[in-house]
Amino acid sequence: MDADEFLAEVLHLMVDEVVGVHDGDPTARMALWSHVEPVTLFGAEMTRRGWGQLEPAFRWLAGTFTGSGSCEYEVLSAGSSGDLGYVVAIEHSVASRRGAPARKYALRVTTLFRREGGEWKVVHRHGDGYGESNALPSDG
Repeated sequence: MDADEFLAEVLHLMVDEVVGVHDGDPTARMALWSHVEPVTLFGAEMTRRGWGQLEPAFRWLAGTFTGSGSCEYEVLSAGSSGDLGYVVAIEHSVASRRGAPARKYALRVTTLFRREGGEWKVVHRHGDGYGESNALPSDG
């Protein structure tokens, strides 16, 4: 599978999961992520390992957001080989936290995928602040 085919399968799912979290709903994120070990998160706000830590962290994070304005990926690199794939991108979002006005922010994000049962599942995400708007929206 070439990079364009891989991106066609996963990019819209990545956008859906971020928009969902920003709208306070972790459902799409929890569906996209693997529940099979190993699974890890080196996030802009937290680091977690294993589904037992990730699930409550995703629910908590979604509970801190109160609205999504947009999410777009500036893909820098992507590819897949066999049952492993990756996306390296700048994630540009507009979101609101705890009722505060929505604001732009950007994260550098590396996402690793593993194919499980014919579906791509996230097994690792590393995100950190990028550029002038380099932090998650404040808590209000």
